[in-house]
Amino acid sequence: MAKDEILSFFVQAANHHDFSTDITLHVKGALVTGTIISAASYFSNLKDSISEKNDVAKQLKEALKQAEESADSKQSNAEYIHLKNMSTYMAENKTTPANSDLLWRGKISDIDGFFLGRISDEE
Repeated sequence: MAKDEILSFFVQAANHHDFSTDITLHVKGALVTGTIISAASYFSNLKDSISEKNDVAKQLKEALKQAEESADSKQSNAEYIHLKNMSTYMAENKTTPANSDLLWRGKISDIDGFFLGRISDEE
């Protein structure tokens, strides 16, 4: 499936120029809403969320650190979009999950559509 070149442009701006904006994505019938962040920021935040309780956690943190460094140095085309403060909306359900500081990673080629701005339960 082909990926949306405009969406790819937003992702590349986040990855290479510290660009960030709120966005809502249509993904296989669900809405995913949040703020675009760079791949490096995604890996850094994910790494920081893991506590080093054992050797496996330490290995995960090291792998995420390497992914962050790799993302910082890559100038390639964007394949994935990364969001912070994400929520999902599906059919008849309210927002899932309700925790607003969640990170999300999705494949750009799996996204059916998008609009700038985010959906909020706050009125």
